[in-house]
Amino acid sequence: MHPVLALFIRQYLYVVCAALVPVILTTFLSIPMSLGAHPGEVRSASVTADRHMT
Repeated sequence: MHPVLALFIRQYLYVVCAALVPVILTTFLSIPMSLGAHPGEVRSASVTADRHMT
């Protein structure tokens, strides 16, 4: 492989990973917070209606 191509691929993967890490962290930290539990967990029956949108 040409050295310039290898450098380009390495830089490209670095940028892609650097862009995806904040998105992944935000997603996996904010979804359980907004749901009140992790997806797939059994929710308690003490859900209140004070968060209704209308």
